[in-house]
Amino acid sequence: MSGARQGSATSPFKQPKAVFAVAFACVVSFMGIGLVDPILPAISSQLHASPSETTLLFTSYLVVTAVAMLITNWVSSRIGAKWTLICGLILIVVFAALAGSAGSIGEIIGFRAGWGIGNALFIATSLAVIVASASGGFAGAIVLYETALGVGIAIGPLLGGTLGEVSWRGPFYGVSVLMAIALIATVVLVDKTPKPAVKTSLTAPLKALRHRGLLTMGLTALCYNWGFFTILGYAPFPMNLSAIKLGLVFCGWGIMVAIFAVFGAPWLQSRLGIAKTMYINLAIFALLSLGIAIWVLNRPTLIILVILSGIVCGVNNTVTTQAVMTVSPVERPVASAAYSFVRFIGGGLAPYVAGRLVVDFNIHLPFYLGAVVILLGIVILSSGHKLLADAERSQAVAAEAAAHGSAEEVAAERELEAEERAEALSGDAD
Repeated sequence: MSGARQGSATSPFKQPKAVFAVAFACVVSFMGIGLVDPILPAISSQLHASPSETTLLFTSYLVVTAVAMLITNWVSSRIGAKWTLICGLILIVVFAALAGSAGSIGEIIGFRAGWGIGNALFIATSLAVIVASASGGFAGAIVLYETALGVGIAIGPLLGGTLGEVSWRGPFYGVSVLMAIALIATVVLVDKTPKPAVKTSLTAPLKALRHRGLLTMGLTALCYNWGFFTILGYAPFPMNLSAIKLGLVFCGWGIMVAIFAVFGAPWLQSRLGIAKTMYINLAIFALLSLGIAIWVLNRPTLIILVILSGIVCGVNNTVTTQAVMTVSPVERPVASAAYSFVRFIGGGLAPYVAGRLVVDFNIHLPFYLGAVVILLGIVILSSGHKLLADAERSQAVAAEAAAHGSAEEVAAERELEAEERAEALSGDAD
C-alpha cells in the first residue's frame, strides 16, 4: 500500500484545465515585467525623455503594484478569487492598450500605474488560486507558478524586442491582446470560487508583517529586488543595442530564470537546505552586480553577466516564495500580499534611483549600490536563521505528508501491515 502511495506522487505539470488557464495568464502577466526592456532606449529617444525619466515606467508599475497588494485580500474576500482575477485582467487589458496609444512619457508612466493595480489584483490572487487548485501538493504548485513566472520573463523581452522593431507601441498592444485571451480562458475554465467565510480587513497584510519571519523574508526580498531591478531597469541603456538584440539578451536572461526556478532551485534546496541556498545565492548575486558595476561599459562582458544573473534570480524566486509561504503563520493570500508589498517597493524604487545616480555621478554607481544592498539582504536574512530552519522542517513534514499521507495515516498503515504479518505467521503455525 505504501509503495503505491509513494509512486502516485503527482507531477506539478499534470493539472486541471483551470490551473493551466491561470498559469497562462501568469505567463502573460510576468511578460509585462521584461516587456519594456528592449524598447526603453526607443521610448527614451522617440519621446524625448531622459533615461531616468524612462525608468519611471518600472517605478510607477511596481510601486503601485506594491501598494495595491494591500487591498487585494480585502477585495478577494468580498467578491471571490475568480472575480478578483477577472477584474485584475480587465485592468491590465485596458491600461496596456492605453499605454500603447500614449503620446508622451508621462502618459505611459500613468497608464503603467493603472496596469500595476490590475497586476496586483491578479498576481496575489493567482498564486492563491493555483496553490488551492493544483494537484501534487504545495511544493508542486509553487514550481508551476515559478515556471509561469520564468516563461513569462523569458518571452516578454523577446516579444518586446520583436514588436519593438516595428514600433515601441507594439509590445503594449501585444500584451493587451494576450491578456484578453487569458481573460476569456479564466472566465470559461476557472470555476466560480466561493467567497471566504471571513472578510479580510484592509490592515491584515500590514498586521501580518508584525510576524518576524514574514518581515525578515520581505526585507530580504526587498534588498534582492533592488539589485534585480537595477539590472533589469538600467542595464539596457549602456548595452546600446537594437530592440530585437536587447530582446534576445533578456530572453537569454529569462531562460536562465525559468530553468533554475524549476530545476535548479529544488535540486540545490534538497542538497543544501533553504538557508544555505539563499546565502550562497545572494552572495553570488552580489558578486555579479559588482562585476556589472566594474565592466558596465564593456558590452560583451555586461551581456554575459546580465544573462548569468538570471540563474540567481531563478533560484531566489522559487526558494524565497516557498520559505515565505511556509514561515508565515497567517493565511497564504495575506502572506503573499504582505510579502509582495515589501519586495515590490524595492523593485520599484531601484530603477529610478539608478537613473538619478547616473545623472548626478556616473553609470557605475547604481550597480555598486545594488551589490551593497544585496549584501545587506544577507545580513537581514541571517537575523532570522532560526525561523528559516523552522520553515525548512515544516516543508519536510509537508513533503512527507504529500508522499506518504498524514502522520496518522502512516501510523495506521504500519499497524495494519503488522496485523497482516501476525495473521500470516499465525496461519503458518497452524
